[in-house]
Amino acid sequence: MLSVNHLKRWCGAHTRHLFLNLLLMVLLAGVALAGRAAEPQLTLGQAIARTLAANPDLQVFDLRLQGLEGRRLTAEQSPGYELGVEVENILGSGTFKGADAVEYTLSLSSVVELGGKRLARSGLVASQFSLTEAEREADTLNVLGQVTQGFVAALALQEKLKLAADAVELAQTTHDIVALRASRGATPAAEVLRARSALTQSRIEKARLQSEYDSRKVALAALWGESSVDFPPLAGDLFHFGASDSFETLYRQASENPMIQVYASEQRLREAEVQLARSQSQADIRWQVGMRRLEETGDSALVAGLSMPLFADRRNRGAVQSAIAAQDEVEYRKRGALVRLHGRLFEAWSTRQHSIDAVNQIRGQMLPDLTRALGLTQGAYESGRYSYVEWVAAQRELLSARVALVDAATAALLNQALIEQLTAQPMAASPSALTR
Repeated sequence: MLSVNHLKRWCGAHTRHLFLNLLLMVLLAGVALAGRAAEPQLTLGQAIARTLAANPDLQVFDLRLQGLEGRRLTAEQSPGYELGVEVENILGSGTFKGADAVEYTLSLSSVVELGGKRLARSGLVASQFSLTEAEREADTLNVLGQVTQGFVAALALQEKLKLAADAVELAQTTHDIVALRASRGATPAAEVLRARSALTQSRIEKARLQSEYDSRKVALAALWGESSVDFPPLAGDLFHFGASDSFETLYRQASENPMIQVYASEQRLREAEVQLARSQSQADIRWQVGMRRLEETGDSALVAGLSMPLFADRRNRGAVQSAIAAQDEVEYRKRGALVRLHGRLFEAWSTRQHSIDAVNQIRGQMLPDLTRALGLTQGAYESGRYSYVEWVAAQRELLSARVALVDAATAALLNQALIEQLTAQPMAASPSALTR
């Protein structure tokens, strides 16, 4: 597993714009998923590192920032100059026939911007930079949440594959015992056929889980831009959960996460757009200076001129009104997002609490009881006191409980990852979890 210090160094080298707490949040969400086996295995930290280095959706932000840098250069430029040549009284008739009466005017013109237009343009691009950075952080948070949830889901299937292998082994043992008893005349031949059918069914279920597991691994690899799976089995512990704060504390944290801060950045962008629209209400002054030569007399004269559009404020009212409406809209969208966030966070929090309670009850009471019941049932079957149906029912109950345990632990971790994604904060983990 990547250590926290190792991960910090990795962040500094490869994710210049990524805030460190965001990365550590998702890592700590699955910090208990550390490798326990000696053979090479993929840890959650390694999956996160691969994703941050090569996720296609995150790479586009560098290009967006490059594009904004180009816009900044354009926005900071002053109005350009224009060089003009004007020829009058050419190819006429009478006194203007020929080139004797031609007048040439060579001029230079430009615009004096008023109303702080250049500053408003630069402010708009700066706000776009801030919004893009906020979107990068929110998207990174979302992608890292996908990595954690995908890792947990794949790890759960990996655990279920082990249970399926145990189920196949149990079905094989059951078939052998039933066949032996049938050969001695102690049980009907029909039970051998039923045991063989159960063995076949367990093998089919194992193959189905293997197919689903392979698909999950492909989906996980896609998060770091690979189309083929080239990583070893996953390393992790499904049954370690961090402590949880109260829902009120979690919601306060969620209200300040990067996904909500995007709205604050967008609000600043809309304010910059309003400022730019208002700057357009101030008309610019166009000036022109030049030199005119009269061929008829051989004289030259200086020419100059100023011009300004009329009623610029009145003509720009619509643009200002539109910009203000877009600015006000952001606030309402933010309120709606907070309402949806509240509901989503509460569902994840309550589901996690229930799932952890279910894990504790299954491990503490149900599995020990069903394991003992299976042993007693098998002994009774072999002595002829219980039927085959009762023995198989005891097996299925134990196998179902083991699957339910994996499902409950998976639900707890998936919702824990979602909570940490929504709050952008790691749940408290025990010191032992950090060193596993």
